Amino acid sequence: MSYEREFFFETVRGSPFGGSLTQRQVDGMNYLLSVWEDKFEENAGDQSTPWLAYCLATTFHETAQKMVPIEEYGEGSGHEYGKPTGPYEQCYYGRGHVQLTWLENYQKAQGILSDKYDYYAPLVQYPHRMLEDTPSALVLFDGMITGWFTGNGLPQFFNENEEDPIGARTVVNGHDKDVIIADYYWSFKAALKPVTLTEVEVVTRSRRRGVGSHSPLQGLRK
Repeated sequence: MSYEREFFFETVRGSPFGGSLTQRQVDGMNYLLSVWEDKFEENAGDQSTPWLAYCLATTFHETAQKMVPIEEYGEGSGHEYGKPTGPYEQCYYGRGHVQLTWLENYQKAQGILSDKYDYYAPLVQYPHRMLEDTPSALVLFDGMITGWFTGNGLPQFFNENEEDPIGARTVVNGHDKDVIIADYYWSFKAALKPVTLTEVEVVTRSRRRGVGSHSPLQGLRK
């Protein structure tokens, strides 16, 4: 399954973006949609659309509508995670599509990227690498699905018996702005129109996942 781009951008332009989109926002969302389709959609099954919609709603909020990885405003000033710590005396304030914070989460993200996605990004030594598209997108989707940010994952709130975009905020950050982000969720979900892949597209995407050739997100050790 894939998502129809023209319909998506025309719909989100009105809501939640209020009538206009920048090229940077379009490029950022195109990238997130492509990573989802390439790496996460197949395993999400029937819940692909609600899970993706909530990830996009979270990104909309966490990046101040930019839809690309950003640094936390204030760089953690006044918070413990904004102070230098760890083996490299770095500050692990929020960065990325989902504003990853704390040394232990950067350590966990670095390990998951390497072990699950064969993508090496030394986030502990260089936390600013979370501002790069690929590690940030993989962390966003993996963390929200599997629940390693807070112990709660998307399957708890979006499944065959439940659709709870308000409760789903606990996947990332307690109940902070939960109702507002739920409103964004409904807007993004309405914009996600699945389209059936042609036989050629199925083969191409299989190859991109590593069947017959290397995935574009693999083999990128630096």
